[in-house]
Amino acid sequence: MALVVNKGSDRNLIITFDYSLERVRKIKQVSNRWNSLGKYWEIPYTELAIKRLLSVFQDEVIIFELALDFDVSGPNLVYLNGMVWLKELVEKTESELKLKGYSSQTIDVYKGHVQRFFEFIKKPPDQVGNEDIEKYLLDLLDQRKVSYSYMNQAISAIKFVYKHVTNSRNVYEIKVPRPKKIERLPDILSKDEVIRLFKGVINLKHRAILMLTYSAGLRVSEVVSLKVKDIDSKRMLIHVRQGKGRKDRYTILSENALGALRIYAKEYHPSEWLFHGDLIGKHLTERSAQKVFASACIKAGITKDVSIHSLRHSFATHLLEGGTDLRYIQELLGHKNSKTTEIYTHVSQKDLARIRSPLDNINLDD
Repeated sequence: MALVVNKGSDRNLIITFDYSLERVRKIKQVSNRWNSLGKYWEIPYTELAIKRLLSVFQDEVIIFELALDFDVSGPNLVYLNGMVWLKELVEKTESELKLKGYSSQTIDVYKGHVQRFFEFIKKPPDQVGNEDIEKYLLDLLDQRKVSYSYMNQAISAIKFVYKHVTNSRNVYEIKVPRPKKIERLPDILSKDEVIRLFKGVINLKHRAILMLTYSAGLRVSEVVSLKVKDIDSKRMLIHVRQGKGRKDRYTILSENALGALRIYAKEYHPSEWLFHGDLIGKHLTERSAQKVFASACIKAGITKDVSIHSLRHSFATHLLEGGTDLRYIQELLGHKNSKTTEIYTHVSQKDLARIRSPLDNINLDD
């Protein structure tokens, strides 16, 4: 989110922004005045301080929600005294997303896209044309070099605003082509690599996390948010609650994974969350689980470009190679569309291993 400047008093301006160490370092070059009660920074209401602010944060957008008494300008300066509607629009977007049952993560993503889009074009919704949207999307591609998924999220967020938040325009008038998806095959760990990965992990908690993730094909968000009650050792099932798409599902519980869980439980005594985090009452973060996987790969000498999500890909591929029907794999993974699951047919060795290269039919000794 951009920096936002409001008037505090006749002598001070209030600066608010999303926290980061780099931003704090920069703001201290302008002023050291932090208001701990209001959770904002203050700078003198002077032309010199404002120009200093624009210079220090020259690579970021700075939004002034007031008309200044000085003639100050800059490429990163945006006046919102004529855009007071933007804050209300973002708030309405958040409310509609909540009412429609979107996850908190999606809500934050959509709000960010809406904020950035209207800050970029500096127009209210009823004045936006297709050319404005295309200009913004081209800037994302050419200047920011964003990914396919980021582009699609931006388009979806903009369309959501016009369909559900504002009545200023019919959403079906917006004809913005979505970028062509780059087809990439997932990197798969071999069974030998999976074994090496687990054997190199000494920490009981870390070992249980990785084994459970692979053995059930879980997403990282799913494994860290598991509760003790979600492990059904009698039916040998794992209850995944509110996975991607806010759907519940069951997946298999491995005997070996259950054994690792029991050893871990005797040592750590989990109560509510299966894998508790550092904060009381909170589960382990996704970032922590990702670090656990990265560390395990280093110890196992695995140099492939893989992430903890690769354990889920490996689970599906190894099941397919073992003869499990694709329809069952789809259910275990929680895929809504079978085409999503079909990608594993492209990385499976089950059929490819039967094909003999024409080079092997050539006698090179003649």
